[in-house]
Amino acid sequence: MKSLITLAVAAAFAVPAIAQQSTPSASERAQNREKVEDKLPSASERAQNREKLNEKLPTADERAKNRDKVSTTASSAALTTKVKSALAKDGGARTMTNINVDSDNGVVTLKGKVDSAEMKKKAEEIAKKVDGVKSVKNELRVEAPKKDKQS
Repeated sequence: MKSLITLAVAAAFAVPAIAQQSTPSASERAQNREKVEDKLPSASERAQNREKLNEKLPTADERAKNRDKVSTTASSAALTTKVKSALAKDGGARTMTNINVDSDNGVVTLKGKVDSAEMKKKAEEIAKKVDGVKSVKNELRVEAPKKDKQS
């Protein structure tokens, strides 16, 4: 019972303290409104900002070209990965790892060094079998493995 009375007394004192927080008068509100309006850009400034923003934004055609470019880049990267995986998966993987693979719009370019003409031809055949490859530019160089000279 004592705690209930204590609570009631505390609440009785708290209510007037909250009520003392007054709302601003009409003149104070008007002054506050003027301060805020001084900080806001004018209509002409807002129009200029919109024009500047529109200059920076890409047009619909530019956005479409960007989408195509990203799509092409992603598909080229995927094709490169497929060809590299196919080369590593087939026999002679140790030799095939020395091959650099690039692709652009379905055209795969093979660069690097291989041990024999047979390996060069095999790498090209493997690349041609990969789904999505339109053609293969085989720029591989045949270099016989160097033998260490023993004393």
